[in-house]
Amino acid sequence: QVQLVESGGGLVQYGGSLRLSCAASGSIFSIPYMHWYRHVPGKEREWVAAITSGGSANYADSVKDRFTISRDNTKNTMYLQMNSLKPEDTAVYYCNADFGTSSSWGEGTLVTVSS
Repeated sequence: QVQLVESGGGLVQYGGSLRLSCAASGSIFSIPYMHWYRHVPGKEREWVAAITSGGSANYADSVKDRFTISRDNTKNTMYLQMNSLKPEDTAVYYCNADFGTSSSWGEGTLVTVSS
C-alpha cells in the first residue's frame, strides 16, 4: 500500500484560501482514483472531491465552485485548492488512494475556518 501524508491545513478567516497537499510514498501514476474526504466529529465522513488517473475531476455540491482538485504524477502528490472558505468547511481533511481492490488513507490535516 502507498503511504499518504496530508499537509497544508491551518486556521483561516471566512473567505480565505488554503492549498492542501497529499504526498505519496510511491508513484501515483497508475492509481485509478484519488479522493479528498473530510470529517467533523459527530458527523459522517464526507466525500469532497475525486480525480482520475487521467485528471478528470468531480466535486461534492458543497464545494463544487470553490475547490479544485489536481494531481502531479511526477511529484507523486495530489492537491486540493480551497477558495472562499466558509466555517462549515472546518474539518479534518483526508487523502485517499483508491486502487479498486484496496485503498490507502492519510492521517489527515485540520482545516479551521473562523467566522
